Amino acid sequence: MRYDNRSARIQLLVAEQAALRAARVGVMDVCTAAVAALPVGGAGLSAMSRTAGSHPLCSTDAISERLEELQLTLGEGPCVDAFAHGSAVLTPNLLTGELQDRWPVFADAALEAGAAAVFALPLQMGAISPGVLDLYADVPTVLDADQLADAMAFADLATLLLLDTRIDETGASDGGPDPDHGFEDLGGYRAEIDQATGMLTVQLGIGIEEAFVRLRAYAYMRARRLADVAADIVAHRLRFSPETETETESDRTDQTDEEP
Repeated sequence: MRYDNRSARIQLLVAEQAALRAARVGVMDVCTAAVAALPVGGAGLSAMSRTAGSHPLCSTDAISERLEELQLTLGEGPCVDAFAHGSAVLTPNLLTGELQDRWPVFADAALEAGAAAVFALPLQMGAISPGVLDLYADVPTVLDADQLADAMAFADLATLLLLDTRIDETGASDGGPDPDHGFEDLGGYRAEIDQATGMLTVQLGIGIEEAFVRLRAYAYMRARRLADVAADIVAHRLRFSPETETETESDRTDQTDEEP
């Protein structure tokens, strides 16, 4: 699979951070690599959901940790808006009067915490939004076009990593792709997971968010990688039924063969 130069460069930067920890690549490495590559002072990432509780996953320093907690607790801020609208929310200067009106509690609390600029980038794969990547600076800061493109590439990679680790309920801080599967797989199943989720909405007659929950639950209960389950659904080796538990194509074939 071919990658553009930006994606390849971002993946390398993230992999280097994981190497420094002597651990598998995880979303924390995305945050630390973004701070090293961009004119920001810290980064934080929160897992977010419209149907379940949202919670901070990682942060690079005390200020970014505070920002994640503030937004999820107050229910306002660039992170909340980015998730709600599915688009980046760039706030180069929190002292702007408009932002004070938009986030009357968060803006002042963020300034008090030590942040002067916040950039919130939604993690998205098609209609699936598992969270938001936040970057902050302690002085008013504007990201130029290249820097913003890099920030979005970091968010894209965080999305892929987060989707692959959300089925792991152990809470391991160094979770990441299976060591037998490298970065080449991450781009490969971006569309496949989205396609599989869409197929489940048709098979089960449910919404996209619930379909993704069912997909994750199936993978978790069977200790399988999300990417592998998605591949089976797309290839019609696995089908979900709204009336019964899931069944495989091979199951149906066996049942047919046994009929008199």
